[in-house]
Amino acid sequence: MNVKVNAWVNGILGTWIFIAAFLNFSAIGNMWDNLIVGIIVATFGFSMFKSKPWQGWVSGIMGVWLVVAAFIPGLQVDNGNMWNEIISGIIIAIAGYGALGTDSEAVS
Repeated sequence: MNVKVNAWVNGILGTWIFIAAFLNFSAIGNMWDNLIVGIIVATFGFSMFKSKPWQGWVSGIMGVWLVVAAFIPGLQVDNGNMWNEIISGIIIAIAGYGALGTDSEAVS
């Protein structure tokens, strides 16, 4: 997959994490949201790191964090999970969208 697709996927998932922080999911809903989004972001983030090192690493690490955070009981409380998702979502979105316009493969 090329950098542009990876960047869009990371950006969209980052935006989703940000929006999901304000939705009233149950603790189980938050766990599945974190697991699914975390796995996808980590996969695309680490596949992007060859051509976009810092964006790929940030997205990949944030994806792994989302998977780990799904199992931390303290983050399943409304405020803890909300701030986890907001901060992670902002970083993922910045890394994903930031990878779009800085190289010839991403622009074309």
